[in-house]
Amino acid sequence: MSSVIAQTRFSVLDRSRTREGHSNAEALRDTVALARELEGLGYHRLWVSEHHGVPGDAGSAPTVLAAAVASATRTIRVGTGGVMLPNHRPLVVAEQFGVLESLFPGRIDMGLGRSVGFTDGVRRALGRDKDDAEDFAGQLDELLGWFRGTSPTGVHARPAEGLTVPPFVLAMGEGAAIAARAGLPMVIGDLRNRPKMQRGIDHYRANFRPSPWAAEPYVVVSGTIAVAAGPEEARRLLIPEAWSMAYSRTHGTFPPLPPAERVEALTMTAKERGFYEQGLTGHIAGTEEQVADELDILLKETGAQEVLVTTSTYDRGSLLDSYRRLARIREAARGPVP
Repeated sequence: MSSVIAQTRFSVLDRSRTREGHSNAEALRDTVALARELEGLGYHRLWVSEHHGVPGDAGSAPTVLAAAVASATRTIRVGTGGVMLPNHRPLVVAEQFGVLESLFPGRIDMGLGRSVGFTDGVRRALGRDKDDAEDFAGQLDELLGWFRGTSPTGVHARPAEGLTVPPFVLAMGEGAAIAARAGLPMVIGDLRNRPKMQRGIDHYRANFRPSPWAAEPYVVVSGTIAVAAGPEEARRLLIPEAWSMAYSRTHGTFPPLPPAERVEALTMTAKERGFYEQGLTGHIAGTEEQVADELDILLKETGAQEVLVTTSTYDRGSLLDSYRRLARIREAARGPVP
């Protein structure tokens, strides 16, 4: 087993996907329960996400959900993947993470993205528009200034000022360049477009400026990884998300995840079928041996220090089994303890 896997951190982003026949409350409780399991399996972080007005996502308040996850666990790092900074005032974001860090010292991460609400209606409800994402670099600088106590307003962010909450930039669009200029760790995907991902990583490393937050580049690659007893079982884990993505691209809204067997019985239009088949490709999926081989290639190509797994599926039991198998791959790479 490759030593590069042994040296890599493995973490999880759980988007609190809702499932057909299940409530939003169940989706949120599923995230908390998963965090406990992942902690026992030795995963490094559990992150939660921010979505607004999406039928298939219950995670609309990531710092609130992060507090619930942190209170239910003891050692795993907890954070956001991410808080969409253009949706919020940087002072309020700093205050929220200051509270989290004060309650759970040394365990909180601040993953930050530059997306604004996906539809005009959501953006209006948030009091934002598309142009608000254009000043992400300035918003990021203001946010970090609240922690450093360098705001020119004379206002102090309590209890954030003076605390160290590791910031990460989600490298969507211009994110890689912004992370490099700010000297922050970067999270980049997706695995389905390796050349584009590699270009972002290369740009980040070439232009990285050391900062008080990070002396060297730190790359987290993110994407879907599904591990099962056989290739077909692993592929079935991908089906619910692939269909929901296909539906969103043809109907304009992301629905709750359906069971794989219902998707397999559907009659799809040619357009739906095209998006669906596309959604099944480009991921890392298979048996433990197959996934280990693919991970070895990915990590050697990218030089990433960490993998953030973003898998979503209807069957939470099979999802947990996938994470258990992935943990076994990592432990096998590390070998027996002397």
